[in-house]
Amino acid sequence: MVFTRRNILATGTAGAAFLMGSRFARAQGTRWQFATPYQDTNFHTKNVRAFVEEIQKATNGALQIQLHTNQSLLPMPQIKRGVQQGQVQLGEILLSNYGNEDPFFEVDGVPLLAPSFDAAVKLASLARPYIEARFQRTGLSLLYNVPWPPGGFYTNAPLENLDALKGMRFRTFNTMTNRFAALVGASPTLVQASEVPQAFATGVISGMVTSAATGVDTQAWDYCKIFTPVNFSYTNNVVFVSRRAFEALPAAQRTAVTEAAKAAQARGLEMARAAEKEAQDTLAARGLKIEQPSQALKDGLNRISATMTDEWAAKAGDDGKKLIESYRAA
Repeated sequence: MVFTRRNILATGTAGAAFLMGSRFARAQGTRWQFATPYQDTNFHTKNVRAFVEEIQKATNGALQIQLHTNQSLLPMPQIKRGVQQGQVQLGEILLSNYGNEDPFFEVDGVPLLAPSFDAAVKLASLARPYIEARFQRTGLSLLYNVPWPPGGFYTNAPLENLDALKGMRFRTFNTMTNRFAALVGASPTLVQASEVPQAFATGVISGMVTSAATGVDTQAWDYCKIFTPVNFSYTNNVVFVSRRAFEALPAAQRTAVTEAAKAAQARGLEMARAAEKEAQDTLAARGLKIEQPSQALKDGLNRISATMTDEWAAKAGDDGKKLIESYRAA
């Protein structure tokens, strides 16, 4: 039987209820799920919340987004596939965590390839078309990216040079930090950010390189004594959407999402810049000693950077070589 307004109403109360239910369902609009691995206190999460609120406001609530933070719905390694498979419609990841899928995802993790915020923004801008193309091929659309404040070393003893890392159980979180640990003779140990305090407390790791913001999130003053800022890398978080879910939206809602993404990218960069100083100040206030890197440490990092840049370009093929050439030319 084909249901029309006339024959639905002809069925009496049941038909009227069906029709009212259909209208109610349409009135509810679209509901998306959004998975992110970071704590509510993190500036990336605050930026994501603002992004979500702007979309809901611009669509008058027709597009509702439920945010799941701190890996409460999906852990970091499962978020990308979760969006691809339709478990959630939106996701946020540290892109370099997915370097095993494609070396292009880890370019911003090469130590000191981009040694400042300005350089990091330039590198990310040049890399974006390549990354977008890779996302498109797997049913995803990239919405925006925001860098982390630069990484530094967390240790319990002064770090005069890279030799001090030899034999250390060193926390890694992507392919690049794993390779770095191997090159300096440390013992690489994969640990997600949320697991860092326990890993230090149980001796699973005794050192790491990550941002001051992550140090604040994980209360580094409880497990470390020294932070040495070295501008190790400005790795990017990316927020992305299922292409199928995005293309199913009305045109006005798609525009609302893309405009909110542009605003989130600009706002996130300013938040990252502010977070660098705020986080270091917090670490110092809570008792960590902020040690400036020695020249020997800087020289060692520059040698590692040159090696890892060449290795990355070789892995990434022609696209990688083109990116490095255009980045150096710019």
